[in-house]
Amino acid sequence: MLFLKSTTVTKAPGIYEVDIAAKPPGKTYGVYMATDPDNPPTAVLEALQAAGFQQTHSSGYTHKDRGKVLDLHFQKDGTDLFKGWKADECEANMALINKVFGDVGITVTPRVMSLAEAYA
Repeated sequence: MLFLKSTTVTKAPGIYEVDIAAKPPGKTYGVYMATDPDNPPTAVLEALQAAGFQQTHSSGYTHKDRGKVLDLHFQKDGTDLFKGWKADECEANMALINKVFGDVGITVTPRVMSLAEAYA
């Protein structure tokens, strides 16, 4: 679940927050989004699926300000060990992620999760 201060502010229509994160050592990134279930970011969801990302998690909740939130997680398998991304796959997939979110005006900053966060 992404930390949201409010559900009255969106980064793009239907998107409250986006996190592009990888478990250590940080070669294979996942897409984590907090979305508005009543106004889903359909174009972004379709673009992620067209780029080969598969939804792996969906969980709804009500934020403390009473706004509804749907957490969505997406992953894309690679050809490296344990379905990870090789260097060229990482570069290509990050370009796809940047395009998908850039097209709706969101700049993403990929990060590597802490061990505690990754395996909680």
